Amino acid sequence: MGRIRNRAIKRSGVDLISLHKGKFSTNFEENKKALTETADIESKKIRNVLAGYITKLMKRKQ
Repeated sequence: MGRIRNRAIKRSGVDLISLHKGKFSTNFEENKKALTETADIESKKIRNVLAGYITKLMKRKQ
């Protein structure tokens, strides 16, 4: 079974993809850098969880 993410992570991930679709890819490291540029996230853990979720969504869309 996979990791369960809360509603805030899922909602903000979908919103960020819809706003900045061209900045995100299927690479986790690139998504972390794109998140630091686009969103103001202070916590490193939340940034990494969000980058992982965005990576998963982008792989699913391919």
